[in-house]
Amino acid sequence: MVYIPLFQSCVINFSEKLMDFHNYDITEDIPQNFLTLNVSMRAIENTTIIAKYPEEIANKLIEKNEEINQLSNIQNEKFAIKIEHHHYLVKDKAKATSFVKIDNNAESTVKIIKDLKDPNKTHPYNAKRAIESINKKLKREGYMFELNMHSFLMFVDYYNLKANDKFCFRFEASEKATPSYKYSQQALELIFSEIKKDPENIIQNLKNQIKKIKKR
Repeated sequence: MVYIPLFQSCVINFSEKLMDFHNYDITEDIPQNFLTLNVSMRAIENTTIIAKYPEEIANKLIEKNEEINQLSNIQNEKFAIKIEHHHYLVKDKAKATSFVKIDNNAESTVKIIKDLKDPNKTHPYNAKRAIESINKKLKREGYMFELNMHSFLMFVDYYNLKANDKFCFRFEASEKATPSYKYSQQALELIFSEIKKDPENIIQNLKNQIKKIKKR
């Protein structure tokens, strides 16, 4: 559990370098969803580590966990894909990674009624990384088109990707902090497929459609 953020990032970095150095797309032989580590993701509690391991090992794991967390805040996703768990007794479902309800008749007072998939695994791409991935795929397939941040956000706005959790997940560190957005492989495939249809005119067509929507 301590090292999983590093392992997951290494898997994605490795697949990207295979493409960079050898022009080999690993997803042609291994489906994209198999590149995510399918493990039971639970928040790491120091008390659990202390109870499970001898003191010397427990202290070492706790120290490493804190060190990785600190480095993850400084570095980007190429170093580690952070795994966060949020539990709120609030009405805002967008802030939680699982839903709970209070049942006075239950043996335990809180029961999980619906598990959500870990968004760090299902939505691994920030905007910059999504653009890089799409551009590599376009180049590999011979399309003379380069996506930039402005055009990427046009796709996001026009297809309302941020409103669909299949394509986008909103992360909020706190109520006052600016939220960040991460995108799924499905979102990248949607943008890629739309560009393929008409690479010469897609951006102008998007601009025209967005203008029409704003005039309504």
